[in-house]
Amino acid sequence: MSPKFISEIIFLHLLFLITIFYGSRARELAGTESKLLDIAVNKTATNEHQTEHKHHAHNHNHMDPSVMVFFTLKDLKVGKRMQINFPKRNPSTSPKFWPRDKADSLPFSLNKLPTLLKIFSLSQDSPQAKAMVDTLTECESKPIKGEVKFCATSLESMLDFTQSILGIKNDLKVYATSHLTKSSVTFQNYTILEKIMRISAPKMVACHTMPYPYAVFYCHSQESENRIYRVSLVGDNGDMVEAMVVCHMDTSHWGHGHVSFQVLGVVPGSSNVCHFFPADNFIWVPKLEVQGVSDM
Repeated sequence: MSPKFISEIIFLHLLFLITIFYGSRARELAGTESKLLDIAVNKTATNEHQTEHKHHAHNHNHMDPSVMVFFTLKDLKVGKRMQINFPKRNPSTSPKFWPRDKADSLPFSLNKLPTLLKIFSLSQDSPQAKAMVDTLTECESKPIKGEVKFCATSLESMLDFTQSILGIKNDLKVYATSHLTKSSVTFQNYTILEKIMRISAPKMVACHTMPYPYAVFYCHSQESENRIYRVSLVGDNGDMVEAMVVCHMDTSHWGHGHVSFQVLGVVPGSSNVCHFFPADNFIWVPKLEVQGVSDM
């Protein structure tokens, strides 16, 4: 089987996953969606770079339920019950990836914002424009120590970046959270079921949706240790979720303003931080990873 053919298979597989999972976190740029989680969390860091968890948090009392997903590794055990938000979006109304040539034909730069606003017929003070500013600012911010980052504006550019980081062209595997039941409930208590699956991989690339008129993914990889898990959950209402979890074992280089520290009551470097992935975010790893049932 030729390398070109294998790459085409990977591309089609990702396109299939996008079709199935897309929408739960890709924010439609509408007035009713102006209070975007990505923007709210980004502002808490005041110019300090946010890692992938910038889209999530959980708090026991006053935090917005839509940001409740953070926990620590000690809580990742069978029978553990916790409040989790799994937003659900209609794929038909969420921003879609543009073909690479179309996406590349437009500037993707904060200093070109006036031009972009004209192209998308948006006013400077609109919620949509403010969302674009936050996305472009985040995409142009400096990475933290040991991190490589890239904002993908097409499926092709996402695949190119992932291949460059993982060092392979063909044998890639992509993971995403999957909702096994249909429900309109987005926030409730979930209990971890048996068979917590550890996915061992030498490197990973995580890609997260960003608010923009068309699909943009914030993709990045870190040198520090990350652990990947696939977890079976059941909600209080019976909802079943096969959720992806990433635990970051070294948080010493994260900004003090990171929302996870506020939620968990810890400081950079004092604790690992884990978080659930929404259904339209992706985790890329080399295909030859080793899986095993955790003894947690």
